[in-house]
Amino acid sequence: MSTSAQGPESDEQLTPVRWGVLGASNFALTVSLPAMKRGPLTQLAALASRDIGKATAAARSLGIPRAYGSYDELLDDPEIDAIYNPLPNHLHVKWTARAARAGKHVLCEKPIALSAEDAEALVDVQRETGKLIAEAFMIRNHPQWQQARDWVRRGKIGELVSVQAAFSYYNRDAANIRNKKAVGGGALYDIGCYAVNTSRFLFGREPVRAMALVDHDPEFGTDRLTSGLLDYGGAHLTFTCSTQAVPYQRVNAFGTKGRIEIEIPFNAPGDQPCKVWLDDGSTLNCSSAKVISFPAVDQYHLQSEAFSRAIRAGGPVENSIEVAVGNMRVIDALFRSAESGRWEKISPATGAGGRPLRSVR
Repeated sequence: MSTSAQGPESDEQLTPVRWGVLGASNFALTVSLPAMKRGPLTQLAALASRDIGKATAAARSLGIPRAYGSYDELLDDPEIDAIYNPLPNHLHVKWTARAARAGKHVLCEKPIALSAEDAEALVDVQRETGKLIAEAFMIRNHPQWQQARDWVRRGKIGELVSVQAAFSYYNRDAANIRNKKAVGGGALYDIGCYAVNTSRFLFGREPVRAMALVDHDPEFGTDRLTSGLLDYGGAHLTFTCSTQAVPYQRVNAFGTKGRIEIEIPFNAPGDQPCKVWLDDGSTLNCSSAKVISFPAVDQYHLQSEAFSRAIRAGGPVENSIEVAVGNMRVIDALFRSAESGRWEKISPATGAGGRPLRSVR
């Protein structure tokens, strides 16, 4: 469920949430943090790095008032309400759990973990601490995706029967973290996760089995090309993702009476409109498609504002920890299938002690 609907208080009546940032990654400094900084409910108050010089320089560049030379110092700051965790993938669970146990709400970059088992541990941390934990799939906050899901729910394309997704870029830099297997690099963790997440978002239910074909980089050991198939019970997701192919991304959602095509589904630009096509299929050359243009918005800004609003006004968050667990269970099954060469079942998500998790969408 989206947090876009406000509670009884307007944003102007809510106290801004004071955020602390773990690390000073290039992505955070150039993409997500500048967007977060523009939100009236999101106040960037502190940044931590294991290198105090790096932390100080990063904080100064963004006008963040406090810098710390260790992550623990940031978590010990009593004035911090929430933590943004864009650390390398293998550190997500450890520092998200420590932040929540330090009394902070946590928005963690995707993937939330490197296995469903580790992600499920965070469900119990949330239950234990009472703090919100969510995975940062910013796309769910973008109006183009909310419109697409609304069309599906209202039957604008009939019954949704297939989602087709492609996402790729070219990166052969051995020093790049996306090419380091030990810390969670590779195509499926980095970008294939978007196809899994958005298909679950559109179908509104969980897939039951998965199949994948993977090609590994001989030097890095990471999956450089992964294609997958998810069975939603009479409906399918097919996708291809690659870290060594021409930069491209597109999503098509096919129904019994129409089609939705999202031009830039994942890296939606914050400085220009986005286009979505709604097509009744009456012509094969797509001349029957109606173009819907969405005004420029920054989905990272929308994401942090929605999370801050949920902290101050209550209510659910988009892509909660339970939803994140569901994504990891699918990713686990895809990796198992790549090894076994068979369909792999996706079992229902459970917490500690085998407790079933609520429906994840």
